[in-house]
Amino acid sequence: MAGRGPVVAVEEAAGWALRYGSYDVARGRGVPLARERWEPVRAGTVFDLASLSKLFTAVAVLQRVERGVFGLDDPVARHLPAFAPAVTVRHLLTHTSGLAAELPLYDAPATGAGDGRLDGLWAEAAAAVPGPFRYSDLGFIALQRLLEETEGERLDVLVRDGITGPLGMASTTYGPLAPGGVAATEAEVLLKARRPSCAGGVVRGEVHDENAHALGGVAGQAGLFATAQDLAVLCRTLLTGGGPVLRPETVDLMLAPPGLGFRVAQPGFMGELAARGAAGHTGFTGTSLVIDRVSDTFFVLLTNAVHPRRGGEPVPRARLATYLARATEA
Repeated sequence: MAGRGPVVAVEEAAGWALRYGSYDVARGRGVPLARERWEPVRAGTVFDLASLSKLFTAVAVLQRVERGVFGLDDPVARHLPAFAPAVTVRHLLTHTSGLAAELPLYDAPATGAGDGRLDGLWAEAAAAVPGPFRYSDLGFIALQRLLEETEGERLDVLVRDGITGPLGMASTTYGPLAPGGVAATEAEVLLKARRPSCAGGVVRGEVHDENAHALGGVAGQAGLFATAQDLAVLCRTLLTGGGPVLRPETVDLMLAPPGLGFRVAQPGFMGELAARGAAGHTGFTGTSLVIDRVSDTFFVLLTNAVHPRRGGEPVPRARLATYLARATEA
């Protein structure tokens, strides 16, 4: 889906939301379902957003900054004592906290409400030294815990009440979801080492990300499902100043270099839109979102590129974003 100003210029659906029922490891290929069971992608198909979920976590964090709950340059340790004192909220949002990209939290035994899964994060947090950019899922799990600690509500409630509810994004939610109308992701046999409960089919309606799954499906770095139409609403909201979810000055800060939650000027997935200082993000499942304030345009691409396995065909994010750039040249 792509749009300019209030107009949706392109909305196209292609391919299959469900094609494979499992994966043959010995032969190294997906096992297709009977042809009559294939389900096409439609305009309203719901996709696992993967790391596009980070954008919603970032908006929720910035809403608390606006309200004075905490500041961008406040030490995270003020609310999460496990953190080294030098790490700030801004460091987490900009991936400069020094935290590792990820850890196999799914391998840790859950205790109580599941916080035992986070022991590895707290060990990292205690030794974190802010520095150059280092993309980190752990940083956004930490932001989730910061939000939940300061607000006394789960992240899914905060996102619903503060973002998707006010914007009418009725199809954007954390899983699990009923599988109908949801694009399938990876074959469960390929995830079994990281998700022992897998039964042998394909993941559908449950988050693909193993750590998010281990944390109950609601996580700061992954877990949301949505349609392209709903993401278009978020894009237009930010392009028009953020109301009713953020103030215009906060949107300016979020979308300007280096970006708060958003990545800025990244040709690897923005193509020629990057030269305009566009902002956006990608998701591991094959998703991306780009906002170009210069031309007042947005671009949403949702795919299930990990169906039936990760590492398949590359997603043409940059090429399609470049088409939009050229179509909106002055």
